[in-house]
Amino acid sequence: MVDTTSVARALRTDIERTGYYPTLVADSLATSVSGEDLIAYAVHHEATFDRDELRRHITVLALTATRLIVAHVDEHGAPDGSKEPSTASASTEAVRLEKVDSVVVTRVVPDPATYSPETDPIEVMLTIGWGAVSRIDLEPATCGDPSCEADHGFTGSAANDDLSLRVSAAADGADGVTRMLEFAEALSKATAERLR
Repeated sequence: MVDTTSVARALRTDIERTGYYPTLVADSLATSVSGEDLIAYAVHHEATFDRDELRRHITVLALTATRLIVAHVDEHGAPDGSKEPSTASASTEAVRLEKVDSVVVTRVVPDPATYSPETDPIEVMLTIGWGAVSRIDLEPATCGDPSCEADHGFTGSAANDDLSLRVSAAADGADGVTRMLEFAEALSKATAERLR
């Protein structure tokens, strides 16, 4: 049994620890959670460089008994030379668990020849698909004969990847990697239970 009050408190603490507009992030998340109990969460705070500016954004994943909540906050700098304050946009999406059709967890481990279950990954990528965004990669098809000039059409693949988050021990700490794995496990379990 999950102590949902502790999960909610820990989420708020982790949001505040990032120092990235914690009141805005928590308030936008609360709008979509709408009072449901939280089962698990993941917080991913990332900085990127845009020319001479540092831009930060945060993604929060929250899992309830019925939904996956995705909250994302981006800050936007003031126009060049402007003395206007910067702005931020906060968006949330609530996805019913029965819509989640793909949870992909990619682990990067050091020295795989000596891997054991106690080995901590140095990087984790979590990709979640629920059908909102699909990607199709096409390339010319070939028959394998290097001298063949016939048109064999195209071959390709379709991927469902609405959200991808990458955490690494070097950038996010070993705890960040562990928390992402724990969230992935909770989400996988919740989606499996919805299928029963």
